[in-house]
Amino acid sequence: MPEVDCKKYLTLSGLEPLVVTPESNFINVGERTNVTGSRKFLRLIKEEKFNEALDVARDQVEGGAQILDVNMDEGMLDGVEAMTTFLNLIASEPDIARIPIMIDSSKWEIIEAGLQVVQGKCVVNSISLKEGEEEFKRQAKLIKRYGAAVIVMAFDEKGQADNYERRIEICERSYNILVNEVKFAPQDIIFDPNIFPVATGMDEHRRNALDFFEATKWIRENLPYANVSGGVSNVSFSFRGNNVVREAMHSSFLFHAIKNGMNLGIVNPTMLEVYDEIDKELLEHVEDVLFDRRDDATERLLDFAESVKGQKKTQETATLEWRNQPLQDRITHALVKGIDAFINEDVEEARLQATKPIEVIEGPLMIGMNVVGDLFGSGKMFLPQVVKSARVMKKAVAYLQPFIEAEKDGKQAFAGKILMATVKGDVHDIGKNIVSVVLGCNNYEIVDLGVMVPPEKIIETAKAENVDIIGLSGLITPSLDEMVYVSKAMEKENLNIPLIIGGATTSRAHSAVKIAPHYSNTVVHINDASRAVTVVGNLLQKDNQVYKDQIRDEYDQFREQFLKRGKKKEYLPLAEARKNKFKIDWETTEIIAPEQLGIHVLEDFDITKLEAYIDWSPFFRSWDLHGRYPNILKDEIVGEQATELFDDAQEMLKRIFDDRLLKAKAIFGLFPANTIDDDDIEIELNGTTKKFLTLRQQSKKAQGKPNIALADFVAPKSTGKQDYLGCFCVTTGFGTQEIAAQYEKDNDDYNAIMIKALADRLAEAFAEYLHKEVRTNYWNYAKNEELSNEELIKEAYKGIRPAPGYPACPDHLEKETIWDVLKVEQTIGVKLTDNLAMWPSASVSGYYFANAEARYFGLGKITDDQVKDYSERREITLEEAQKWLNPNIVNEA
Repeated sequence: MPEVDCKKYLTLSGLEPLVVTPESNFINVGERTNVTGSRKFLRLIKEEKFNEALDVARDQVEGGAQILDVNMDEGMLDGVEAMTTFLNLIASEPDIARIPIMIDSSKWEIIEAGLQVVQGKCVVNSISLKEGEEEFKRQAKLIKRYGAAVIVMAFDEKGQADNYERRIEICERSYNILVNEVKFAPQDIIFDPNIFPVATGMDEHRRNALDFFEATKWIRENLPYANVSGGVSNVSFSFRGNNVVREAMHSSFLFHAIKNGMNLGIVNPTMLEVYDEIDKELLEHVEDVLFDRRDDATERLLDFAESVKGQKKTQETATLEWRNQPLQDRITHALVKGIDAFINEDVEEARLQATKPIEVIEGPLMIGMNVVGDLFGSGKMFLPQVVKSARVMKKAVAYLQPFIEAEKDGKQAFAGKILMATVKGDVHDIGKNIVSVVLGCNNYEIVDLGVMVPPEKIIETAKAENVDIIGLSGLITPSLDEMVYVSKAMEKENLNIPLIIGGATTSRAHSAVKIAPHYSNTVVHINDASRAVTVVGNLLQKDNQVYKDQIRDEYDQFREQFLKRGKKKEYLPLAEARKNKFKIDWETTEIIAPEQLGIHVLEDFDITKLEAYIDWSPFFRSWDLHGRYPNILKDEIVGEQATELFDDAQEMLKRIFDDRLLKAKAIFGLFPANTIDDDDIEIELNGTTKKFLTLRQQSKKAQGKPNIALADFVAPKSTGKQDYLGCFCVTTGFGTQEIAAQYEKDNDDYNAIMIKALADRLAEAFAEYLHKEVRTNYWNYAKNEELSNEELIKEAYKGIRPAPGYPACPDHLEKETIWDVLKVEQTIGVKLTDNLAMWPSASVSGYYFANAEARYFGLGKITDDQVKDYSERREITLEEAQKWLNPNIVNEA
C-alpha cells in the first residue's frame, strides 16, 4: 500500500470550497437535476426550458444540497449539448454555482463535455473496471488532468459487486491502480460499493445492507483517505408506496452507514425520519432486516409494514409528565426543550442539595448542556433550539449569581475564554452572536466586544482578559481587509492566540491566502456555528500542536494550489473588454421618462405593509436551517424546528407591528442620466452632475458573449437620447439595538437575535416594496406589472436594483455617491461607518436600472488592470482602490 500524507481531505469547489473532513459528518448530494431521477427536470430539459431547470437546481441548493448531481443520460437527448448548455448556465448563477458539481453519466463523451466547461473542482460519477484496466486508466488520467475527483463503482469485467468479498476486491484493485499507476490523489477517490434493496424475499439479498456497512468500514480502514458514497433510496426499493417504512429504512441505513464511514451520498431529505423518533417497534423490524438478525426478518417487516401503511405522523402532545422525573432529568429536559418556566424552581432545589451554589452550574446545569451539545453536534438538535437552551441556562445562572457572589470564593470553571468582535467599520453581528451562544452552551466564557471594534481594543482586551482564542466577524467586503490588518497587528504584538474568522463574506480561501501568512499562530475559518464547537475544542485541547500543525499545513497547501490555479485564468485587457461590451440598439429601445423625477422621502412609513413582501428563506438560513419557505415547514428533518421558529417570529412580528417597536424610513431619487467614457454614468441633479462609476467583466468569454458593465444599460450621451437612473436607501433598523440590548440584559439571546433577524428581513422587504412602487408608480415603466411575492423574490420583474459592494457593483465607495446625491444621513438618519457599512445595520441601498437585464451575473475577478484604471477614474491611490473594490477571491477559485 502506498504511503499517504495524513493531512489530506477531499476538497471540491464551486464558487466556494467544500472540504470533506471528519467534522463534516455527511455530505448530501442533490439529485433532482438528474433526468433519470426527476420527470420534471427531464421534461424541462427536453423542452429546452433551461431557466426553469435552473430553478430546480436552485431549489436543491436552498434545500441543503452540498454537491449538485447533473445527469443528462436520456435516449432522446443530445447529452453532450444538454450537459454543456446547463453547466454553462449554472456557471452564471452565483447562488447555484457556489456548490461543487457532480458530472453524472454512463457515457464518457458526456462526462468529458462537462469537464471542459465546469468551473471549480467537480467530481465525476462515475468510472469502473467493467471495460478493463486500460480504459479505466485512460479515463482516470483524463479526469486527473481536468483536476476533478472521481466516484469509482464497485464493478469490474465480471460484473457488479454483490457481496462483501467482491466489494473489497474491486475497490482495493481500483485503488491500487489509481494511486500507484495513475498517481491519482487518494483523497480524490470516492468509492460507491453499491447499495442494493433489502427485504426482497430472495435469500441472496439478505446481507445487502450488512455487506455495504462492512465493505464501507473496510474501505475507510484499509484504503487511506478514500471516501465512500451511495444512493440511499435504493435500499428501500421493496417498499415503494409505503413512506412510513421507507423513511425509517433510509434514516436507519444512513445512521449506520455514516457510523461505518460513509461520508457522501444521495439522500432525499423529505424521505428521512429523525432516527431517535422512529417508532421503536418499526425500528426493530427495520434493523432486523438491515443487519440480517433473523431468518424471518423480511416476513415480519412485510407484515408490520401493512399495519402502518398510509399512516401519518402525529406530533407528540405536550404534557407536564416530565415534571415527575428526578431533578437532574427535569433540568436536562428543560435545557434540551428550551423551557424556562420551571428552571428557577429546579435550580433552587439543586442549590439546597449542593455544598456550594457554584456546584449547581458545574454539575446539573453543565450535565444538561453537555446533552444539548451532543445532540447539536450529532445533528439531532438545530440552532434555534440551542439558542433557546442558552436562554434557559442564562436564566438559571442569573438566579444563582447572587448566591455565588455572597460566598466570594466560588468561581465557575469554564472550558476556555473566547473574545468575539465584529471588526472596525462593520455593524453586523447576528452570526457572531449565534456562535457566541453556541460556544456559551458548551461552557466557554465569552468576552463579546460588540460591533465596530478597532484592532487596538481587540488586542488590549485579549491581553487584559488573558483570552484563549480571538474570533473576528464581518459581513461587508472591506471587513476582509480589516481582518488582515488585525492579524498583522496581533503578529506585531507577538500574540500567541489562535484566530478564528467568520462572517458572510469570509471564506476558507480568503483566510488561507490573505490572513494566515501574516500571523504566526493558527488561523481557522469557520462557516457555521456547529463547526465552531469542534474547532474551539480542538484548539484548546491539552496536546493541540498536532491539530495546529495540521491546520497550518492544510492552509499552506490550499494557498499554494489556489495561487497556481489563479494564474491559469484568461482575462482580456480592459480596452478589449470594453470593445466587447453589451450592445443595445438605442435607436429602437424605448426609454420611458419617470413620471416623478427628483428626490422622494417616506419618513413615517406604515411598516405593516412590508409583511407581504418578506422573503422568509434567508430568515431560516440565518438560524442555520436550510431550505426554501414554505417547503421548509414540511421538511422531514428540520420542519418541526422551522415551524416552531416561524411561529415565534410571527409572534415577535405582531409585537413589532402592534407596539410600533421599529421605524421604517426611505429616501429615493430618479434622475436624468447618460453613460459617458465607456463605464461611467453621469447623473443630473439640480443643474449639477454626479458620476456613478461601474466596472466591467474581463474574463475571456465564449464567442458571442459580451463583457458586461452596468453602464451598458444606460444610453450613451453620444446617442443624443436622454436616459434615467435611480438610487435609494431604506431602513427598518431604528429601535432594533435598544430592544435587543434589553433582551440581552434579561438573558434572552433568542429574542435578541430574533429582533435583529426580523429587522433585516423587513429592510429587504422594504427594498422590494419600494422597487415595485418605483417600477409601477414613480417611474412607471412597468405600469401593468402584476407579480406574486414568489415572483418578486425570483426577480421576475423588468429592471434591476444592484447594491454597492455586491457582485454587479463591487465598489463600496458608491454608497458615498448615493449618500451625497440623496443626503441620506441628513434626511433619514442612516449613517455610513468608516468601512462604509450602513448603520442601523437593517438598511439597504442601491441603484435602479430600467433597461438592465433581470439577471445580471456579477463582475467575477477584479484584475490588476481594473484596479489601476479604477484608481485613476476615482482619483484615489491603488491601495485605496484595492480596499474598496476588494475582489471576492472565492470567485478566482
